[in-house]
Amino acid sequence: MIDKTMAFASIQQDPESKMKEILGSVYEALQEKGYNPINQLVGYILSEDPTYITTHNNARSLIRQVDRDELLQILVKTYLDA
Repeated sequence: MIDKTMAFASIQQDPESKMKEILGSVYEALQEKGYNPINQLVGYILSEDPTYITTHNNARSLIRQVDRDELLQILVKTYLDA
């Protein structure tokens, strides 16, 4: 008989897939509002000015959860690995 209570470890999403999920949501929100999502995301990444991102579907709040330096590292790595 087991006398101790087992704790279930929370399942956390890896940072890259969380970032991809957020970027996908932001991309869709920008597209829905009629913006060119690539241009808007590039503007945000270069300037870190959140006004490049629409507030539609909470996209502006979502993009702020992404660390810009980490995102750039992943983008460069992915581009070079492709």
